[in-house]
Amino acid sequence: MVSRLDGKVAFITGGTGGIGEVACRRFAAEGARVAVAGRRRAEGEAIAASILASGGSAIFVHTDVTDEASVEAALQNTVATFGRLDILYNNAGGSSPKDGPVTKTPSDVFWQTIRLDLFGTWNCCHYGIPHLIRAGGGSVINTSSIMGAMGVPNRDAYSAAKGGVISLTRSMAVEYAADKIRVNCIVPGAVATERVLNFFATEPHLEAQKRAYLLGLSEPEDVASAAVFLASDESRRTTGQMVCVDSGILIS
Repeated sequence: MVSRLDGKVAFITGGTGGIGEVACRRFAAEGARVAVAGRRRAEGEAIAASILASGGSAIFVHTDVTDEASVEAALQNTVATFGRLDILYNNAGGSSPKDGPVTKTPSDVFWQTIRLDLFGTWNCCHYGIPHLIRAGGGSVINTSSIMGAMGVPNRDAYSAAKGGVISLTRSMAVEYAADKIRVNCIVPGAVATERVLNFFATEPHLEAQKRAYLLGLSEPEDVASAAVFLASDESRRTTGQMVCVDSGILIS
């Protein structure tokens, strides 16, 4: 039986924990050769070793998505090891507890958030898409958030960055269709990672928000499943789309 990602090479940022780690393991199980890209070397090397031990194919590539030289070198290392690049999954991102209304958020918090979430995505596409073109096409999977698609208070910097990712996705989908590159964006709501569960546990006022998730909080595996679809040939006619893994919060 042919797995859904057999023969494909995937570069997955934020791969050393949370959704990224689950995605690395899932992509490898589906037959992809995986570059586990992230800043935490010990965790990344352990994940790659675990994938190898289970019969998959993976390497760890130290990557800071906000640093151009780091991204360029990590992608070159990936292609040197596996011979090509077929899937660029821009999963790395995050928000700051200092984020808030635009009138109260420090400008350095805004720029840090833009640099990680929006520039980090742009940076990986800048250096990654030429490798996809040389491979004859492929899939770019960006990561936004419900906060980039709806109005949410106290997250103005993060909302701006993730809204920018959605717009960038659409623009690149048009730009690179002729190169047989699909560009799509996953839009998660709250995902039940350890960090998110701890956050909800310490903020009782968020119970009402939790109830807005009609199907309950998503699991990392739910997001990884969407990413596998977008990475596989099953999505060969899908580009420029927001794939929402939000348990219905955008319609609630």
